Formats: sequence, structure tokens, C-alpha cells
Amino acid sequence: MAATAIEWTEVTWNPVTGCDRVASGCDNCYALALAKRLKAMGAEKYQNDGDPRTSGPGFGVTIHPKALDQPYRWRGSKLVFVNSMSDLFHARVPIAFVRDVFDVIRDTPQHTYQVLTKRARRLARVAARLDWPENLWMGVSVESADVLDRVDQLRTTPASTRFLSCEPLLTALPNLDLTGIDWVIAGGESGPRARPMESAWVEEIRDECLAANVAFFFKQWGGRTPKAHGRELAGRVWDEMPVTA
Repeated sequence: MAATAIEWTEVTWNPVTGCDRVASGCDNCYALALAKRLKAMGAEKYQNDGDPRTSGPGFGVTIHPKALDQPYRWRGSKLVFVNSMSDLFHARVPIAFVRDVFDVIRDTPQHTYQVLTKRARRLARVAARLDWPENLWMGVSVESADVLDRVDQLRTTPASTRFLSCEPLLTALPNLDLTGIDWVIAGGESGPRARPMESAWVEEIRDECLAANVAFFFKQWGGRTPKAHGRELAGRVWDEMPVTA
């Protein structure tokens, strides 16, 4: 478990590390840059290199069975982002290991786990082969209009709570269908190469959430120094969380 500055969660848990670029949303991946630094520092989890065409130093997809027992030792209840440094539904993560992760989630109902993927096609393909815990929130990244099909694929899963991460938001998402969706996160890209986000894109998503009675969380405006821009949208900090049983 590691504390995190990610506003919509409390801690991170990484039973898998490493990934590959699959879409425009990956172009300025924070995890890729962090893995390179962690490899240089000698961190054990980040010594496997990925394909330089799609990944990088320290970012080869690697499963960590020893990490599976960590949640059993945590005190209290936590909101846990699973695999902040990877994607649980990457093709090189065996379905047996995905099941192991799900088993840990089920065995620790005092915690709530957030799983986020860009690989919605594989998610939909294997969903029926998994036993879905009630304390697992399943989400997909929807950074641009050309990946809206991920929302449809998410809807096919039996997850008790489904969410969208529209971050980094790179285009408008017109006519976003929120049927079966419980929560939407939106935000701009951060860092020195941040691509711009228009306020109208965020406002449209917020309005669609309001109309559909879906919780909306606005993370940041983005840019080189996103904290300086604040988290207010139309004079309000939108930090809604999904309502769960």
C-alpha cells in the first residue's frame, strides 16, 4: 500500500507493474516516467524493461504474487486504486492472476477497490469468466471521442459500480451515453507536455452527469502546474463519489 496524491482515491496497490502505449491518452504517461526513475533507484518491482517502441525502462509488464497478501494486513477501511502503475487487463496478465486479484478483493470487504483499464475489449471478453466482488468498482479510461466504444464494453460487465475516467480529456465527448454508469471523473493533462483541455468539454460532461443523476468528480484543469489552476468548475468544487449499497 502506498499513499497517493490522486484526489479520487486514498491508497494504491500494485500487484502488477508495467504497461504499453495503446492510445493517444498514453502519450505522456506519468507511470512510464516514474518507472524509469524507480528502476534507476534500484526498486525491485521496476527492473524489467518494456519494449522501447511501446514502453520503456522498468516498465515491462510484471506480475507480483508476493503483493497479493498486502491488503490483508491493512488496518481500517481503504479506498484502493489497483495498479496505478499498470493495467490489470493487459494481454500479458494471465487470467489466473486476475482471478487471484479478485479473490483478494473479495476476501477483504472492508476495503473498496477501484480498477481502471484502457483495454476494455479484453475486459468485456473475460468478464463472464470472473467472479465479481461487490466491493470492486470497474472503470475505463475515455480520453477522446474515438474510444467511446470502451463505455459500451464496460456496460457488459457485471461490476456493482461502473465508472469512467475522462482524463486526460483530449476532445469533447458529444452524446456520452451514461446508461449503467455510476461515476465520471474528468480532468486535464498535467506535466510539461500537457495537451490543452477546453472548459466546454468538461461542462458538457458535467451537464450530462447531472441529467443522468451520475456522480461527477472534477480532478483538475491540467497544464504544467495543474494545482495552480484549482479544481473549481463554475464556482464549485465537484468532488462527488458514487452512491453504493
